[in-house]
Amino acid sequence: MSHSSVWIKAFRLRTLPLALSATILGSFLGFSEGRFKWAVFLFASLTTLFLQILSNLANDYGDAVKGTDNEERLGPLRVMQSGLVTSGQMRWMIGVFVILSLLSGSLLIWFGLRGGEMLGYAIFFLLGFSAIFAAIKYTIGKRPYGYVGFGDIMVFIYFGILGVAGTYFLHTGTFHPAILLPASSVGLLSVGVLNLNNLRDHENDAENGKFTLVVRMGVPWAKAYHVILLATAFLFALTYTIIRFESYLQLLLLIPVPLLISDVKKVIENTVPLELNAELKKLAVATLLFSLSFGLGLVL
Repeated sequence: MSHSSVWIKAFRLRTLPLALSATILGSFLGFSEGRFKWAVFLFASLTTLFLQILSNLANDYGDAVKGTDNEERLGPLRVMQSGLVTSGQMRWMIGVFVILSLLSGSLLIWFGLRGGEMLGYAIFFLLGFSAIFAAIKYTIGKRPYGYVGFGDIMVFIYFGILGVAGTYFLHTGTFHPAILLPASSVGLLSVGVLNLNNLRDHENDAENGKFTLVVRMGVPWAKAYHVILLATAFLFALTYTIIRFESYLQLLLLIPVPLLISDVKKVIENTVPLELNAELKKLAVATLLFSLSFGLGLVL
């Protein structure tokens, strides 16, 4: 493999559409209220992509150092464990994406809050630093939260609540509690993707001390948890549509439902963890499709 191909593998580009779901939905929500800033959309998208790649690199590094990535792992190629890059090279690239995230995030805050109060700047900079810290700490350090079962709640917060509501606020300068319903939908669907990842890897994770929620609950309960995640995500989206109903076009949110039903069916019936790789991709696409269809239903 060429040097550039190795890093493209490390960036795990297939995870990026999922990362954009919150930014897209938050932007649609702002646009539906007549408040949209192209600069916010651009830098929110870039910041989200940089943070996702940072998280992927940190995950590659942390799992390799701890020995969780090994020959028994069922997921896609990890470049550090496979010897394609050294630990020093990986640390250097992690540093590059920390800087890119800081630069893009700073521009996002500047264009989103320009002319606002200093308290707003302080809050969003703290949130930005916390997002960088969360991306790194998932698998790196003495007690990474991904190894003690807190990955799900962090994905829900950053991929859902903060991703959607934060983007919406930077577009509009306002916040209302109902926004938390579609924000939670994206967060729960994103947690579903993580749950599929952990279902696939649960045997290797358990053997190497990575106590995800799947390892702690066991596979039967993790499958039930998966159903609850997806059903609750749809229920929250439907609730928002009912209380903010203006047009039957908002029922476009139903478009990804067949994909979600198919995913639930496959997960319940699954007995071969490796086969969940296909469901990971399907649910990531369904989450992006949800953000697009829900958002288009608001603005058309």
